[in-house]
Amino acid sequence: MNNINTWLKQYEFLSGPLLAKVFSSIIVIILFTLVQKIIVKLLKNKVKDIGKRHEWEKTSRYIVVFLGTIWVLRVWFEGFESLLTFLGIVSAGLAIALKDLVANIAGWIFIVSRHPFHVGDRVQIGEIHGDVIDIRIFQFTVLEIRNWIESDQSTGRLIHIPNGKVLTEPQANYTQGFKFIWNEISTVITFESDFREAKKITEQTLEKIAEPFAEGAQKEFEEAQKKYLIFYGNITSKVYLRVVNNGIEIIMRYLVPARQRRDSELLIWEEILSQFFKNSNIEFAYNTSRFYYRKDEKDGFLKTEQPK
Repeated sequence: MNNINTWLKQYEFLSGPLLAKVFSSIIVIILFTLVQKIIVKLLKNKVKDIGKRHEWEKTSRYIVVFLGTIWVLRVWFEGFESLLTFLGIVSAGLAIALKDLVANIAGWIFIVSRHPFHVGDRVQIGEIHGDVIDIRIFQFTVLEIRNWIESDQSTGRLIHIPNGKVLTEPQANYTQGFKFIWNEISTVITFESDFREAKKITEQTLEKIAEPFAEGAQKEFEEAQKKYLIFYGNITSKVYLRVVNNGIEIIMRYLVPARQRRDSELLIWEEILSQFFKNSNIEFAYNTSRFYYRKDEKDGFLKTEQPK
């Protein structure tokens, strides 16, 4: 003890109130670190869903850091008549100098409080589509889909989006509440084809491949109606016909889980192509060009003079 007192006397600036504040700050940091570790351990034991556990761990970390910072500031700024006054002055300056960072923090608060999306959701923010894989205080990260890749499959790129975007850009969520989306596939057959037979084949194909999706969607749809004002007269698959310039267009509309869109299209096309090729009365339409020659009164064809 005498050795410690001797050492402190050599560094007088560490004695008295200053030393008490240093020790108090260290104790606060250690205390809040232990609290965070206990929370993480409890979450691992109680929450089995990996996505929800990841989200709760990050949220608890931010809360602990925020409360710990406030506590440390309170220790060091006890001389102020009001800590809130001090924080107000500091925050006003930061809001002007760091407006983008402040917007990102506000966006993060909006994300963790209103939950427009969670980790694991498939979303669209502006022109960016992807699966949310991480949410942080300044930005969230998505695993990109689409772009140069057709359909809803991954490009392999990670895109980091500032949280402030959720306050200024519209967000579309593919999987929140109702994890199914409507998909449409269309093809065109010639006017000479048997459109009734073609329609029958496509209806049978959808019944075979898409109807199992509709059965699973029915339960989720009923749950989603309890939370959102959603009205669908019918969630079963449907085939529509429409006349276009080069033939009769057949449009197949059906419900499918958001992440199985391309796989379902593959199964449907394999079945339809097999059935259409077997039927000689059905032909796919494609763009063609026809040329007509005006007949001449004398020999039946228009003559063109060759230059002499």
